[in-house]
Amino acid sequence: MKKLLYISVNSKPEDLSASKTVARKFINKFLQKNKDFQVEEIDLYKEHIPRLEYQYFEKRNCIVNEDDAKKLNDKDQKEVQRIRALCDQFISANVYVIAAPMWSLSFPAPLKEYIDCIMQDQKTIKFEGKKIEPLLNDKPRTMVYIQSSGGNVPWMLRPILNKGLNYVEDIIKFMGIKKFEELLVDDTGFTEEEKQEAINKASEKIDDIIDSMKF
Repeated sequence: MKKLLYISVNSKPEDLSASKTVARKFINKFLQKNKDFQVEEIDLYKEHIPRLEYQYFEKRNCIVNEDDAKKLNDKDQKEVQRIRALCDQFISANVYVIAAPMWSLSFPAPLKEYIDCIMQDQKTIKFEGKKIEPLLNDKPRTMVYIQSSGGNVPWMLRPILNKGLNYVEDIIKFMGIKKFEELLVDDTGFTEEEKQEAINKASEKIDDIIDSMKF
């Protein structure tokens, strides 16, 4: 069965989060149209995401092998196992949905820690001398990045101001995921009415994004 991996990055509960609300609408609509998919969810504010320590690696971006991992203390062994599990979970998916707010022109810090965990040599990337090759171009994959923001960044300024979205798109394509779709929940404003209007406007784009995806 194919897999959609839903990665949420917001400390708010779903009913208070514009990005999570739109993400849930997207996932429900996606499953209606693609019944051969199952969903796995990871909430980066609830799940443990290891911070990368030097002793976890035998070389750049390459986690220690099994024999060396056994030489680590119990805590570090569990951290290495957790990094491997996060990486394997990511690799196993066909479709990815990230729901995150725009914070300080970027995204909440747990997403960066998560990305660092899944950027592993011989897993999602491969070092060939001085070159780095992607490994997630082995099958059709799609990333849908759902971002909420209080205002509306003009399209001409997005390369400068929307650094989080730009980074995620670059790093995802760096790993070999060629199809990247953005779903922006802009102008959530300061009132419930403004937020709902932004949610409704973004939700109107869901069908077109789903229909453009190939598996």
